[in-house]
Amino acid sequence: MARPGNDTLDDDMLDEDGGVLGISPEKVCYIIVKAREFDVKVAPGGLDTGDNPSDNDDLEILEDYADDPTFQELVSALENLNEDELIEVLGLMWLGREDYTAEDWPEVLEEAGDAHDDKLVAYLIGTPLLGDYLEEGLSQLGYSCEDYEIDRL
Repeated sequence: MARPGNDTLDDDMLDEDGGVLGISPEKVCYIIVKAREFDVKVAPGGLDTGDNPSDNDDLEILEDYADDPTFQELVSALENLNEDELIEVLGLMWLGREDYTAEDWPEVLEEAGDAHDDKLVAYLIGTPLLGDYLEEGLSQLGYSCEDYEIDRL
């Protein structure tokens, strides 16, 4: 996945491949998809059913059952990242939440590294709109999940 040009980033922020991220954008896009799937879950029986019983079966996918793998898939995706990748995910979330701007990226990574602890995965999972924040953070750095979403669907 190529990173388009971004005029807000200095050349000294780019790695040897011309990218700003050490983590693969595809990994971040996968986490975005899983976070969004997790965010839409509701308690079983918490959905209003329609008049057509055949439509109700489709709604069950949105209900959060104990054996639903969505949560574990998100946890696994985050736990399988190395420390540097987790720090970048945290930084992307902060960037997407507009705590920082793209010009602050080196500072964001430094502060995310200082904040990194063994509860980081739980913190990320517990963040409402995690997927949206990560997507916005990627966008601010000039990346997009559009190609990933097209290939996945």
